[in-house]
Amino acid sequence: MHRFLLTPRWWGINVFVALAVPFCLFMGSWQLGRFEDRVDSHREASAERPADQVAAPLDSLLPVSTKTSGRMASAAGEYGEQLLVPERRLDGRSGFYVLTLLKTDSGKAVPVVRGWLPGAADPMKAPAAPTGRVEVTGALQASESSSSKGVHSAGGLPAGQLGVIGAASLVNIVPYDLYDAWLTVQTPADGMVPVPVQAPVNTGLDLKAFQNLGYTGEWFVFVAFVLFMWFRLYRREVETLRDAEAGLLPVASPADAAVAAERA
Repeated sequence: MHRFLLTPRWWGINVFVALAVPFCLFMGSWQLGRFEDRVDSHREASAERPADQVAAPLDSLLPVSTKTSGRMASAAGEYGEQLLVPERRLDGRSGFYVLTLLKTDSGKAVPVVRGWLPGAADPMKAPAAPTGRVEVTGALQASESSSSKGVHSAGGLPAGQLGVIGAASLVNIVPYDLYDAWLTVQTPADGMVPVPVQAPVNTGLDLKAFQNLGYTGEWFVFVAFVLFMWFRLYRREVETLRDAEAGLLPVASPADAAVAAERA
């Protein structure tokens, strides 16, 4: 009854199923792992930092990762150029960041967001940075990109304004080396509002994360579909053989038998 499984046609079907099932299981497990990694990254990045956490030297926290993002970092040096970062929303209101370059003792500069002010970006509203040597403590943040949430990536900003906070956007503005990170002061002065810490890029439970979860379900559905189709073909073959043994199938004429034999 089951000797048809050894025919060349069924050998091909069986080999295909034997290869397709583990492949689909592997791909589904891989996509599930990607989703779990993003969940872990989101949990780690959004974990509340201790309020009494001691600030660490800036260089010891670089490069910025999910573990160091949001950590309090300290750096010393002198403030230099000041820029405004427009169209930044905070608590539902539109305003701008006051960003000042801190030239550290290492010779490199780090962008420091000293606070947020409501309204349109206006240099007259932005308080001047302290002069002389200063020690700055702020929450460490990864450099932004044009795809970061809330950035002004369209260009065409007036002189003295910056759309994206990062070394790539500052390299043509300042004449010295830059850290690939920035700090946001949590205790600003001069009536400015502190800028809250943002989670690193690609660590949130966004659409891409749930796409990985959707792909996981698709691959497991493919496994079920392949097994279902194999079982359906197998059952149809068995039923055909049983009907033939019971004489329930129509008897082929000699001409039809000759044509079938020629095709075979």
